[in-house]
Amino acid sequence: MKVLKFGSSAVANAQRIKDVANLVSSKRGEGNIIVLSAIEGTNDTLAEIADYLYKKNADGANELINELERRYLNLAKELFAFDSRLASVNLELKDRFAKMRSMSKEIFTLFEEKKIVAQGPTLLSFLFAEYLSTQGVKAPLVPAFDFMKIDKNEEPDTQFIKKSLAAALEQAGEADLYITEGFICKNAYGETDNLKRGGSDYTASLIGAAVGAEEIQIWSDQNGIYNNDIRIVKNAKTVEKLNFEEAAELSYFGEKTLHPTSILPAKLANIPVRLLNALEPDAQGTLISTDYAENKIEAIAAKDGISAIRIKSGKMLLAHGFLRKVFEIFERFKTPIDMITTSEVGVSITIDNSKNLDDIIDELKMFGTVSADRNMTIVCVVGDLADKNVGFQSKITSALKDITIRMISYGGSSHNMSFLIHTEDKEKALNALNDSLFS
Repeated sequence: MKVLKFGSSAVANAQRIKDVANLVSSKRGEGNIIVLSAIEGTNDTLAEIADYLYKKNADGANELINELERRYLNLAKELFAFDSRLASVNLELKDRFAKMRSMSKEIFTLFEEKKIVAQGPTLLSFLFAEYLSTQGVKAPLVPAFDFMKIDKNEEPDTQFIKKSLAAALEQAGEADLYITEGFICKNAYGETDNLKRGGSDYTASLIGAAVGAEEIQIWSDQNGIYNNDIRIVKNAKTVEKLNFEEAAELSYFGEKTLHPTSILPAKLANIPVRLLNALEPDAQGTLISTDYAENKIEAIAAKDGISAIRIKSGKMLLAHGFLRKVFEIFERFKTPIDMITTSEVGVSITIDNSKNLDDIIDELKMFGTVSADRNMTIVCVVGDLADKNVGFQSKITSALKDITIRMISYGGSSHNMSFLIHTEDKEKALNALNDSLFS
């Protein structure tokens, strides 16, 4: 059994939905589980509807709901143009949108917002299961609400998921495929909620771990992970294989294909994750597993919008508890730290969330002289960078000899070497590294 997740771009319109249906139908009989996101653009519209309802603008919300309803009725017309079930599908869609409109008459809270957002994947899973049925594929819908649950700490309840999913699949009976939704879940109180980070990828990873899947496949509209930013470096290529640690480093430092924590359940269960392109299903993609290539640089990534904070304090840095007090300020403002370097007289820290930067700087001033650089970029080089591989470090730094480097982080991970540079030097840095490491 495999778990196949299809992102919003892979199911952006009726033709792509049909293509995905044909793709998964070719794998019928394996009992694969198909995890679906919302159709491209739907989540943004649902978020806007919720925003109107928060502002008590029911007319604005209903106008958007009506537009979205027309879009889905037209979609159904394309999918079921020559099938007798079009009428029943339309009735179901109209009923769902009528319920959405009824929310404009209620007190609107975060609870109702989560109900609105949950409509995205549930609408698609309904249409997809119905369409597969017209193609003669036995693919029952196994609602995510029946088995996907988070606990009071908003973490997945893995034991509940494993037990409830097994029961749900058994109840669905033997089938060619099983359809479910990504992202959505129930919380510890039985209310509609969602997995937030990683969304549908996280769902696929949790399901894969729960059923002991042979492989988890993440289908999008690109050929896996590239070894550089394809928008900037013209000859960037797809990385064939990555270690879980390498993939996590890349995703955290700018590679947008995966959320950093979305495949953690797969890693813990030692289940390989394959990234594939639904528009080019024969492309090799990227395989992520526990294996890694020794003595090899795999990829380069860049993360923009970074702020660097420097604290200079000749008398306090070596004092017991100094760094703890500094970190407590960032914790209080719920601001994660990306990089950190220290010396005898100062500490430099980078963050990618500048929302509370001014307040953080203000509090840090009690410990020393504080300065900040904004609009910076972290460039990271990922691969087998263990200290035994003499030469890689100098090759990387030599490539950046003409770039102003604000900070360097090395040694915290054996798979990552990071540099803080001015964003204006990003394009030059990525191309220089590419020429040095991959050409």
